[in-house]
Amino acid sequence: MDEEVDPNEENVNSVLAQESSELFHILSRQSPTTIMELCQMMPSEARWENQLSAASSSTDPIKAMLDYFRVARPEKCRIFLQSVCFLCENIPMHLESRLISVAGDPSSVDDLSPEDHNPPSPPSEEQLMKRPRIDHWDEYFTSVRGLLQWRWKRLTERLVKDVQLENVWVSLRNTNRVRDRPDQTPGSADRGSRTPESDGDYMFLESRLTLETFLQGCEGKVTVLIGKAGSGKSLLMSCLGQQWANGLGPIPSSYLFVLLEFRQLNLLSRPLTLAELLLQHYLPPNGGDDAKRAIMDCLLSNPEQSCWVLDGYDEFHGKLNRQEMQREPLDLEKPLPVADLVSGLLNRQLLKGSTVLVTCRVRDVMDLDGVSDKVGQLLEWGHHEIKEYVDKFFGVKGHSADRALGVQAADLLLSSRHLLAMSSLPALCNICCICLEHVLLENTQISGERNGEEDRRGEPHAHSEQSGKRDGSEERVKSGTNGRAQLRPTLAQIPSTLTQVYLTVLGAFLDRDRGFPQSAMNTQTTLSQYQLCTLSRLAWRGIEESKILFEEGDIPQDVLEFSVRTELMSQVELKRQDGTLVNAYCFIHLTVQEFLAALRLMTSADVSDAQLKKRFSLKTRWTTKSDHKTVFTDSLYLHVCGLASPQCTPALVQLARASGGTRVQSWVLKRQELVRKMLKALCQSNSLTGPKVLELCHCVQESQDHQLAKQFVEARPILELRNIRLLPNDIEALAFVVNAGGDNDIGLGFGACSMELECLDVLPRCQSIHYLSFRSRKYGDKFAEKLASVLPEFTALKKLEFCSSSLTAVGAASLASGLQKCPDITEINLNDNNLKDNGIGHIAEIFTKLQKLVSVMLGRNNTSLKAVDCLVEKMASCLNIQHVYADGTKEVRVTFSPDTDEISHKTKPKSTISLLNQDWSKPEMQNLARTLAGCPSLAVLDLSGGQWDVQTLKTLIQFLPELHITEKIILNDSCSSVESLVILTSLLSRCPPVVELHIRLQSPVQVSIVFAGGSKKPANEVSKTLRLRCCNLLPADLERVWKSLGTSSGLTALDLSSNSLGNKGLRKLLDVLPRLSNIQEINVSNNGIGMEGVVMLADALSSPDSLTEILISNEGKDQVILKFSPNRSDDKEQLKIFRMRNSSLLPSNVTTVCTKLAQCGSYLELEFSHCSLTDRAIKNLQKVLPKMTSLQKLNVSHSITSTADALMLVSCLNDSQRITSLELRPQSDSFISFGAVKAEVKVSCRLTGFCLNGDNLKRLLEILQGPRLSHLDLSSNQLEDEGLKCLVDFLPRLKINSYVNLSHNRLTQQGLLDVASTLCTCTDVSSVEVSVGEEERCLIWFRQNGGCEKSLSVRESNLKRDHLVRLAEIVPNCPCVPKLEFKNNQLQSEWIEDFVKLLEGSERGCIVSIEESWIRSEAAVCLLCRCLDLSSNIQTISIHQTTLHLSLMKSAEMTSVSGDAADPAQSMAVKKIGLVDCAVDGDQLSLIESIIQRCPSLTELDVSNNILDIVGAKFLCSSLPWLPNLTTLSIASKEGGLTLPEKLSQAFLQSTSIQHLNLSGHVISNTAAENMTRFLPRLQSLNLSRVWFEGGGLQLMETLEQCVCLEDLCLDCVQLNEESIMFLARSLRSITLIRNLRLNKIATAMEQSQANSVLNLLAAMDGLTQIQAIELDSWRMADAGIEQLTRLLPVWKDLRKISLSENLVSDQSGETLLKALRACSHLEELHLSSNSLGDLTAAKMAVVFPSLTHLTVLDVSENRIGCEGSASLSKAIMSLKNLSKINLTAVGTSELCPVAASLAHCPLIQDVGLGWNNCGDDVALELARVLPLCHKLTRIDLESNNVSVCGAEALLKALQYCPALHLIRLWRNKGLQNEAQRLSQMDRRLNFSST
Repeated sequence: MDEEVDPNEENVNSVLAQESSELFHILSRQSPTTIMELCQMMPSEARWENQLSAASSSTDPIKAMLDYFRVARPEKCRIFLQSVCFLCENIPMHLESRLISVAGDPSSVDDLSPEDHNPPSPPSEEQLMKRPRIDHWDEYFTSVRGLLQWRWKRLTERLVKDVQLENVWVSLRNTNRVRDRPDQTPGSADRGSRTPESDGDYMFLESRLTLETFLQGCEGKVTVLIGKAGSGKSLLMSCLGQQWANGLGPIPSSYLFVLLEFRQLNLLSRPLTLAELLLQHYLPPNGGDDAKRAIMDCLLSNPEQSCWVLDGYDEFHGKLNRQEMQREPLDLEKPLPVADLVSGLLNRQLLKGSTVLVTCRVRDVMDLDGVSDKVGQLLEWGHHEIKEYVDKFFGVKGHSADRALGVQAADLLLSSRHLLAMSSLPALCNICCICLEHVLLENTQISGERNGEEDRRGEPHAHSEQSGKRDGSEERVKSGTNGRAQLRPTLAQIPSTLTQVYLTVLGAFLDRDRGFPQSAMNTQTTLSQYQLCTLSRLAWRGIEESKILFEEGDIPQDVLEFSVRTELMSQVELKRQDGTLVNAYCFIHLTVQEFLAALRLMTSADVSDAQLKKRFSLKTRWTTKSDHKTVFTDSLYLHVCGLASPQCTPALVQLARASGGTRVQSWVLKRQELVRKMLKALCQSNSLTGPKVLELCHCVQESQDHQLAKQFVEARPILELRNIRLLPNDIEALAFVVNAGGDNDIGLGFGACSMELECLDVLPRCQSIHYLSFRSRKYGDKFAEKLASVLPEFTALKKLEFCSSSLTAVGAASLASGLQKCPDITEINLNDNNLKDNGIGHIAEIFTKLQKLVSVMLGRNNTSLKAVDCLVEKMASCLNIQHVYADGTKEVRVTFSPDTDEISHKTKPKSTISLLNQDWSKPEMQNLARTLAGCPSLAVLDLSGGQWDVQTLKTLIQFLPELHITEKIILNDSCSSVESLVILTSLLSRCPPVVELHIRLQSPVQVSIVFAGGSKKPANEVSKTLRLRCCNLLPADLERVWKSLGTSSGLTALDLSSNSLGNKGLRKLLDVLPRLSNIQEINVSNNGIGMEGVVMLADALSSPDSLTEILISNEGKDQVILKFSPNRSDDKEQLKIFRMRNSSLLPSNVTTVCTKLAQCGSYLELEFSHCSLTDRAIKNLQKVLPKMTSLQKLNVSHSITSTADALMLVSCLNDSQRITSLELRPQSDSFISFGAVKAEVKVSCRLTGFCLNGDNLKRLLEILQGPRLSHLDLSSNQLEDEGLKCLVDFLPRLKINSYVNLSHNRLTQQGLLDVASTLCTCTDVSSVEVSVGEEERCLIWFRQNGGCEKSLSVRESNLKRDHLVRLAEIVPNCPCVPKLEFKNNQLQSEWIEDFVKLLEGSERGCIVSIEESWIRSEAAVCLLCRCLDLSSNIQTISIHQTTLHLSLMKSAEMTSVSGDAADPAQSMAVKKIGLVDCAVDGDQLSLIESIIQRCPSLTELDVSNNILDIVGAKFLCSSLPWLPNLTTLSIASKEGGLTLPEKLSQAFLQSTSIQHLNLSGHVISNTAAENMTRFLPRLQSLNLSRVWFEGGGLQLMETLEQCVCLEDLCLDCVQLNEESIMFLARSLRSITLIRNLRLNKIATAMEQSQANSVLNLLAAMDGLTQIQAIELDSWRMADAGIEQLTRLLPVWKDLRKISLSENLVSDQSGETLLKALRACSHLEELHLSSNSLGDLTAAKMAVVFPSLTHLTVLDVSENRIGCEGSASLSKAIMSLKNLSKINLTAVGTSELCPVAASLAHCPLIQDVGLGWNNCGDDVALELARVLPLCHKLTRIDLESNNVSVCGAEALLKALQYCPALHLIRLWRNKGLQNEAQRLSQMDRRLNFSST
């Protein structure tokens, strides 16, 4: 505010003139009464003129009044101004003060005469109080000025440089809200996506201006100034206050300047009012309470006249309140916390309109989001400012020695990246100067101690000044030398890391204390160790408590004096709540405190590992709202990493010792290792954001650990940084870690990162960079020019991106020059710039110079067609250009093939050009065509997009013969008229290379011209295609098309679908067919064709031309496709097909179409599928079918809806003798097949899914009496018992050859009995299978090859006693011995016994098998005994597991047996009794002893695989004497290890009738073996499999030589020693009558040295001429054994079975074996699994198997047959007409389709194994095709393959034609895991379980 002047010293009129403008605005807002009162002061004539002017405007009187008093006498003007001040409201304080000062005291108005004026009314009391209030206000202004000037004087006593606001630079930042995550560095998943350009949300720097300019216009606003710690914010605010105090600067002097420091506000703990904050804490006024009230009144009445500077918000402990909603004013009288008062100022709840200026750090600006109007950031110093400061620091005394030292210091500082980065902040620049001074003085060559104390240097300042004491930099720092000579230090002596710099800085400060040595390291380890430990402890405590100010009581006095003396700490004056002043101390900079705290962490055991880990977290350069507020710079972890380097270990150890620790060496190393371990975890993490990755680079660089750097690079082969401000030291940190990667290719990406050009000078230090990316509008031509200069230094660079930038042609030229020197570059991406045509040209020039280029991206560069033409033209000179792609200007891309020299011996990749969405004109098309004519061969030319006119199209067509195009031209969305279509159509006849033309004129418009591609075929053999789909063609347009095509087009395919041709157009098409001599297919779908057209087509098909197939849907409205045969012969056997689908056919339509088709002389197939056929239509069809003599098949699938419709078609069986099969299902597949008329034709009839009952069934049966049926399928027809009874009664009248299928007809047990009766009522019925359970199976089989077998199978039918009685009544009436099988029918024992008793009366007897789960153990024994007691006709009876087997037959021998026996009534004729594997023990077995004694005729006893204990053995010993006719005894043991009792072996001696003995699984003692040697010679059959001999079996092997009658010998799995094998070989030479020899796995115990034993055994078999079956599995005989065996095979003429599994048989040996087997013409079983057979063996099978006509079983599983072998094997299988079982599990190939197809040639096949072959749906589909042909097939194994739902559903569909098939295994098929349950529910025969 201006000072007051005496009224006589300043002209009052001139003051009024100066302030007229502002007074005018103030008076305009006053009330009319006030204006009228002021106007009364003018003379009457002036008032009259004023009133006249008032009529035109309300403001004119005010202007006239001011004009009047501006020229009036001074006395009048003074009185007027006094009146204005007294009468008017809301006059600004500065204006009111000046007006009163110049107008003087109001009493002067009395000096005027009455005629000179009309005096105003007397002033009010309020108006009379203004003068004292203003006086207090002015006095307070004076005090504030004095305070600020004193403050500035104290701060500037020792500054190195003067502070000038016009030399301080600020960057504007916008004030939008900040996101929670500004960093946009991508994760691993989104790399490569475009980096979003930084916008306002990120508060990025916008422009550069001086601080003085920045603060101009800040009146009435909230302005925020941000900067780093040490940037000088506090000093600048003091400077601003000093300038205001002197009436200078951007803050008006009329404003009250209030400078508050947050560090002072932290001390105000209790609530206070705004008045207390200002008048007690800031500056108490003179004058007591009156002055305070006056000052507050002035402030509150003129809040806009105040400026509040709030300095250092980053140090504030409180939290500001955010007022997002409407802000209500605060109560000024109510005490509030300081935070609320500050928030009120910022939120305009206090002093609305005042000017507020806040300083803080960058990360704290988020708290001010939404309240700041303007934000500026202090810019860091550049090289010039740093060098200027260094010069002033060292030249302050003016001595030449100091200046020389300063030159050296400046050079060293600018050459050290760490020092240079630190010096960008003024406070740290001062510290660096002290550090350099220390380093330089250490290198002086003059010895001796220093003389005198160094002069103090001025303290750092922000951009010409330094920040306040809060940043620890306002204290003065000494600098200078004593003129000593100096030795210039080398760069190696400059600290290499930031941590080492701080170690040196610490030494430099400690060196200031007199008497300390010069070396920083020595300083730390001698006299100052105690002080350093104390300071580090203090620093750590401050970090823990977020404290940077320490009171005197916090620091020991000696340490305090030491730290102040060395200037490590500076003094700060604070005012407490009560107004008392205290001294506090802070470290010279926050980073110094953090460094000392890091020393504490690394040297003190008081700090635990957990505390260290808690403090070790990487900072991000972006802050979020959720970040924890801290006053520190977060450099603690960086120093910790630096101290973890080995270079710092000695210093840490010595300092740790000073802390009083023990074993400090190992402790320090352990602590360092912990830090490295944490760094290692971070290096291997992939979840770090870009800023944290960059900070991690700094940490690794500080640690100087190259291994960590290598791990960092290995985890991040591509480093992407986005929206980060990068400095040269950041790039240097990147270089450190990148270079540790060695030769690994590494990528660097910079997205929207602020980066000075100096960073590019450092960037080449990053070696092995293969990918470099720059994305930001900040990067322009200058950046590109600088980048181009360093690009050649990236020797490994392969990919460069310079996208979304501001690059122009100038920058492109620079980049091109640089890229020329990068020979290995492969990818260049310059998308989204502003290159324009010239820039594209610059880039195109380097194509030929970079031979390894793969792609160049040039999209979105503001280019024209000239640029596209330039790129196309380059194809002529640059032969490795593979693809030029341009989509308008959005995307432009050039791709290249490898170097032409490198691919000269290969086929050159095809070149393509895609120029999409270009606006072509005729001249431009001519230019392009000429350019294309000069290009080498092109595969594809794509000119899609952009609407062409006809002239442009004609231009392209004109040049087309000159273009070298091999594949096609694409013109999508370019030509959309019929005229264009006609022009293009002419190409097929006029341009021979054009072979296909595809045109679609409706959206999306598609046009493609396809070329022959260099085909050398003659023109008449080249297929040509014309597709004119969706072109809105009318019948008249066809004439133009035919004319354009000409007569020599050679058209083979014509597509006219989706046009508007109608029946008329179809007629024109049919008329032109003779001209289309090569046509193969015509598509006229969706052309509105009606039934008239359908009839035309039927007529055309009947004509003897090349038309062979017609497909019509929806009566011709949808699909209409015509197919032609190239063979134009009149062969009547040529098949013609007429298909109508999804059509609604009237009876007349059916008659008309079929009548036309009846004229067809060729074979014909007719389809009416998915059609709507009325009863009358079907009737018409039935009538016309006999007339269609050439018809081969009628398909009515999904067209039959009712039973009546179906019966009408079934009646065709009697109308036409040509029908071979009829298959009808409602709304499903339905066919009638026709053939030639033959006498023996048998019809296959399937009628399923209908409702056959009552009259429908009777009508059907009447129809079926006529034809001879191969089989009849009436399943799923709801017949129920009644319908079944009707059918059974009618069955003898039907002529059926194979079977009747009545499954799924809801039958009950009554129906079961009826169908079982057919065994008696129908002589031709051979078998009945019934299950009325869940399976619902009912099949009646008829005999085919003579014989009189009768069998009944009943499963899961829940039979009762009555049902068994009824079934027993059927048996006597059967013409032959029936076989009865009952399985799981829940039969009880008593029922079975009654059933057996009823069967006794049968003359012919029967064979019965009953399986129930309860038939085990004692129940089994009791059932057997009861059956024998109840029936004397039982010939054989046995129970195997849970199944009872018995045969009943009246025996002729029964009379003689009864006569010879002592008790004839008790004798039985049973010949065989067996209890096998049914869990019977000795006690239970003894229950049949009485039965055995009554069976003198018993010849066979089998009690194998039970629990034959001592009791059981005793039973056998006592029973054998009662069995004089017993010839066969089997007591095999399933478990093994059961010792054969010696008494039992003795009993064998007594039973001389035994000829066949089975002792499998027993342990034979030496005594038992000796007994056995006495009866073995009389045996004919001996089974000793799995037997273990105590003495090695030597005795028995010797005895075998005497068994000359032996015909069957089994020694499977017997462990024989070498001597026993020798005796076995000798025995084999003697047993010449042997027929069956089983020696499986006897060679497994042989060692390699005994391998010759195998050959000896084989040699011993040369005399076995009667051998019929031989099994030698697991002998591992290999090729030598096979060679020996092949010599024997020609001798074995009667061989039926040979098994050689697991014998290491190679493919060559397999071929030899097959060749030898040709001599075994009776061979029935061949087992060769688990060998190494391959394609050679399979090929030999195809040659040999036709001669093995009796072969029934083939097993070649687990071999190595390939695709060729599969084909050979299929040929072999075709010749095996008697094959019943084949096992091809894991044969080595999945290509088994030929094998599956070959099964159709095996009519007796029953079991097929194809598991574990990885077969796909192709095999399943082929099996589904052949299944109906394999009538006896019962089982297929497809487990562990790759069958999907498609294949499984095909098998499911085929199952309905295979009633005999019981099981298809589909376990472990990958594609069926989720569908197994659904499929198995549809048919239980599909099995998905593992068993």
